[in-house]
Amino acid sequence: MATGPDTLPELHPVPGIRLGTVSAGIKTAGRRDLVLVEAAPGTRCAAVFTRNAFCAAPVTVAREHLAACAGQPRYLLVNTGNANAGTGQAGIDDARTCARAVAQQAAVEAAAVLPFSTGVIGEPLPVQPIVDALPAAYDALREDGWAAAAAGIMTTDTRPKGSSVRFECAGRHYTVTGIAKGAGMIRPNMATMLAYLATDAAVHADVLQAMLRRAVELSFNRITVDGDTSTNDACVLLATGAAGNAELARQEGALYAALSEALLAVCVDLATGLVRDGEGASKFVTVQVNGGASEQECLDVAFTIAHSPLVKTALFASDPNWGRVLAAIGRAGIDDLDVARVALFLNEVLIAEGGCRAASYSEEQGVAAMAPEDIVLRVELGRGDAAATVWTSDFSYDYVKINAEYRT
Repeated sequence: MATGPDTLPELHPVPGIRLGTVSAGIKTAGRRDLVLVEAAPGTRCAAVFTRNAFCAAPVTVAREHLAACAGQPRYLLVNTGNANAGTGQAGIDDARTCARAVAQQAAVEAAAVLPFSTGVIGEPLPVQPIVDALPAAYDALREDGWAAAAAGIMTTDTRPKGSSVRFECAGRHYTVTGIAKGAGMIRPNMATMLAYLATDAAVHADVLQAMLRRAVELSFNRITVDGDTSTNDACVLLATGAAGNAELARQEGALYAALSEALLAVCVDLATGLVRDGEGASKFVTVQVNGGASEQECLDVAFTIAHSPLVKTALFASDPNWGRVLAAIGRAGIDDLDVARVALFLNEVLIAEGGCRAASYSEEQGVAAMAPEDIVLRVELGRGDAAATVWTSDFSYDYVKINAEYRT
């Protein structure tokens, strides 16, 4: 199950980036499950990784290599079907072996290769099939390989996710393109499950990292399917400089504004696409919280609603059980919350105000408002001017089935 359109948009090539996607037979024979990304020499890289203390071996190695190559990697290697997490020193050794194999194939230093994995946790990485598939992945490298790569990084996803923006600034044309995967174990708390973004703009390393963190905070860090932060989360942004602009060295000016806007648009598109394809999802839910004393308390309320199993199951049933939402608001940890000033709307239908059901509300209105695939839950706290938005999905029978049978 998934919501919204299932067509992948046109993904514009980014000069200086090539992608190759092949089958290594990691979990299913014949399925394309290995992606190699090549970046032109001099490409800058920004990245954010999971905050999970049990981070996967490739996360550890990717962090080390990114520092060792001074933020200018030449290759990214992504495998699906196996997370190489919870595998101890052997897993780190395996990730390094795969990176060395790419380096030998491409005649670069091993530190110029960043490894990434996704799939089942706790199983040894099948190194030899990955190494054996690398020559084919190298031969498959092409600038228009984004769509194939978007499919190649999927796990329980039902469809690939990609987004692409082109814009003009001061007579030059620029591109931002990205792909992402993820459908369950989604509350990133840093970035997203796996996401790879690229632009042809020339950007200073510090500016690139700041731009990525801002875009991540307003997109991937505002989604949740089930409240679980993965061991493997990573989000990478490559800037090749092929557009030929003078390096963007300050967080100001027309190019900075335009590039930041394009990057955020791509990230929001990818992030909401992940929620729409949440495991077993039948509803796409926007939780808007307005009138908070701070953005953080708005986020606390929004995520408490979005994480509530009772709210999520009611959404699946299209049941306007608004008492569950009020209960979530009340336990979100806001000090001195005046419930008489709180108002709750469901797709613009006023449901509750003044601490109880709104006088204008009827159950028929609620049922009608819950029927659409896309739902907006809006909360007015009446405490200030802050606001925040979070995107989530419902909990269905299929969510339980997918995760109960994940390793079988």
